[in-house]
Amino acid sequence: MNFCSNITTNVNGFPYLTSTNITVTDTAVDIALGFRRIQPVGYMTVRIATAIPDGTTGTLPVTLTLNGTARALTFFDGTPVTAADLAGTGVITIFNDRFQGILQITSPLTA
Repeated sequence: MNFCSNITTNVNGFPYLTSTNITVTDTAVDIALGFRRIQPVGYMTVRIATAIPDGTTGTLPVTLTLNGTARALTFFDGTPVTAADLAGTGVITIFNDRFQGILQITSPLTA
């Protein structure tokens, strides 16, 4: 017997978050999203309002900090999103599953 589980994400719509700060260290580029109440599982739209500073090493992984917790942003296969992948400003779509440790970019990145 097969059981189907129905998991609903974003019952109240997709959160739209705007970056509040970008911090570059020797190990990562952190994009802060402030303190907001979002569902633990679902999609969100993130507007990167300020570009990663010129001269930042393009191979640095990107983390997003929401509610004081920094998490690595990845592609479908788990490869880290890097500073070079997010050059400039714009809007990206992300799937978040806090329980499974997933923070994955779902929008295509093209110039």
